[in-house]
Amino acid sequence: MKKIPQPINISAMPKSNKKSFTKKVIDSKTLLLMCLPAIVFFIIFCYCPLPGVYIAFTNYNFRDGIFASPFIGFKNFEFLAKSGQLWSLTKNTILYNTVFIVLGNILQITIAILLNEVRCKLFKKISQTIMFLPYFISAVLIGVIAFNILNYDTGALNSFLKSIGSDPIKVYSMPIVWPIIIVICQLWQQTGYGSIVYFASICGIDASMMEAAEVDGATSWQRIRYIILPSLKPTFVILLLFALGGIMRGNFGLFYNLVGGSNSQLFPATDIIETFVYRMMMNQNNFSVSSAVGLYQSVFGFALILFCNWIVRKIDSEYALF
Repeated sequence: MKKIPQPINISAMPKSNKKSFTKKVIDSKTLLLMCLPAIVFFIIFCYCPLPGVYIAFTNYNFRDGIFASPFIGFKNFEFLAKSGQLWSLTKNTILYNTVFIVLGNILQITIAILLNEVRCKLFKKISQTIMFLPYFISAVLIGVIAFNILNYDTGALNSFLKSIGSDPIKVYSMPIVWPIIIVICQLWQQTGYGSIVYFASICGIDASMMEAAEVDGATSWQRIRYIILPSLKPTFVILLLFALGGIMRGNFGLFYNLVGGSNSQLFPATDIIETFVYRMMMNQNNFSVSSAVGLYQSVFGFALILFCNWIVRKIDSEYALF
């Protein structure tokens, strides 16, 4: 016997729990008000100046202003590409930041693990405080310290060499040594902060796992290899993604205060995008080329973030930023 389909009772169907946009805003008004200062800050200082990127496509001059200056298209970018400066600046910026990321993470994780193995709580607290102090030292002071050590006439290094009968060396005329000096200064300043982040992540590991490993006779190296390092993976991936997002952004304060803005002998080895842009603006008043380099840096960096996030999403979507 053929069954007769029963009519659907619409009133008996479960009602949708979806809230209207206005209702969601009202319910979250406290959180939105807390975010309001940050939103206003980004709108004023990040989005309002965006029309200024038009300068990158003009031959800017003060008389005509931004929008009345002659439009020249991509000639500023063409000039940078043909002169080889764009490649040199990109190479230096990426190489320096790559070294900072690789060596920085290795040192930070190593120090965090060593701190975790120390049993004296007082020593841990003192060590964390001492390691954290360089992070708060300004780049200007780092530059002053480096100058007082490396200065040819009165620097501590040459004073020591003279005292033992050796000839003084002109460090500020030796481009080959400056990548090493810059890397050492960067690691000295940033390692303590990163170590504390990783150490906090280690402290969040379930203590019962560590105790069970000790009861089973696991050595310190085995606990580090099979418990601590795998537990640090989420923290490492997130910090790595943030670092890769800024791989096209150099530490202007550190580079400028260590090298200076007029020592052309060191530019091939130490010049990054930020220092080049500053020189073009302040020394040559070339706002067009400066804006072109800045726009190139932003677009390239944004594309790199998307690419790295895509790779992470393919490997493990849980660790992707978006």
